[in-house]
Amino acid sequence: MKRESKRESFRRKLPGVKPKVVVLTGAGISAESGIRTFRAADGLWENHPIEEVASPQGFRRNPQLVQQFYNDRRA
Repeated sequence: MKRESKRESFRRKLPGVKPKVVVLTGAGISAESGIRTFRAADGLWENHPIEEVASPQGFRRNPQLVQQFYNDRRA
């Protein structure tokens, strides 16, 4: 008789539960996927000083710039 693996045993004890997919990624996955990064030569920070788009003071000075910067990231 074949011995049941721990995974099979666990699944048997949880009927109706479907496995979920988990993906762990790290730095560099954006560039490999063709998404612009923050720090590259043509990166997102290149067009704006960081303090203008990533600080409370920058938001107070120009909320439209900050909003547009982050909206562009979501697009």
